[in-house]
Amino acid sequence: YLMHQKDIEVYFAHQTFRWNNEAKGKAAVYCVIIGFSTMRGLTKTLFSYPNIKGDPISKQVNMINQYLLEAPSVFIEKRRNPISDVPPMIKGSQPTDGGNFLFQEEEMREFIVKEPLSEKYFRPWIGSQELVNSYQRYCLYLANCPPQELRKMPYVREKIEAVREMRLKSKKEATQKWADFPTRLTEDRTTNEDILIVPRVTSENRRFVPIGYFEYPTICSDSAFQLVNADNYLFGILNSSMHMAWMRTVGGRLKGDYRYSNTLVYNNFVFPEPTEKQKNDIKKQAQKVLDIRNKYLNSTLADLYDLLATPPDLLKAHRDLDKAVEKAYGRLFKTDEERLAFLFEKYQEKNREKIKQD
Repeated sequence: YLMHQKDIEVYFAHQTFRWNNEAKGKAAVYCVIIGFSTMRGLTKTLFSYPNIKGDPISKQVNMINQYLLEAPSVFIEKRRNPISDVPPMIKGSQPTDGGNFLFQEEEMREFIVKEPLSEKYFRPWIGSQELVNSYQRYCLYLANCPPQELRKMPYVREKIEAVREMRLKSKKEATQKWADFPTRLTEDRTTNEDILIVPRVTSENRRFVPIGYFEYPTICSDSAFQLVNADNYLFGILNSSMHMAWMRTVGGRLKGDYRYSNTLVYNNFVFPEPTEKQKNDIKKQAQKVLDIRNKYLNSTLADLYDLLATPPDLLKAHRDLDKAVEKAYGRLFKTDEERLAFLFEKYQEKNREKIKQD
């Protein structure tokens, strides 16, 4: 409204910083400051915070867009399908089960001891926390369990009844209706393929979002997104500084933490159009990242991607991957600001093409 209808320009802006206040408990408050005017020709100054808790660096710029960047003014909106020719990224499965179908490993083992027939219906359950912190939970997945077997498992039937009662007590009418189907997840997006899992929320204290491959029969939970049968090329692009810069800018925030979105971040990200050689180089460098991760078997992804603890060989592998990805875009970049200005321009071009096609 301000930019399009009132024709304002931002003439100074402080990018996100953490406000230290005197309140009891010192709650974390994250702020931006924006100065705008209908006057033209004003000097434009952009304040950035390399350390979100520190002092800003000021810079005279030619323009400031609504993302508080020196880049063209582009409004990124949710998109149902990817703007590039890439596989869809979908949300994980939501059980709405009151916790009755989810088990820690020891809980699962104890349950199987008293209900042996249930063993084949347990599947690994991976969400953001399990992925990043390398611990395992399991889901009692009964979608394919025939009635004659259910009747032979009294302890499983207790779980099913608990789910039915939980759903009936819900204040949501849609959840109440699912009480008629107590063996099913309310949002079942399970797959019989291997999956690449992307957390929906990740710490601001990481340079890269921890992303990982998981083999069938893993189920991705609704705290993460999944890509079915993603190859190393896709893994490499999503782990690149190009994509991370886009995510940090276009995605949402939970306090200072980054909130990934398939419809906002992934579907609007313009992938490169590489030659076959460039694509193979990206795959090769992506595999190096995976190989080096596997060297540190006792380290979680939270350990490996901690800003102060990332192993030098893993950091180098990511930098080599960045070069391979950026070559596919046709140039190398020195800063995230350069990457974003380039990506916003590419988005405008791609979006205009899509509008013409539609």
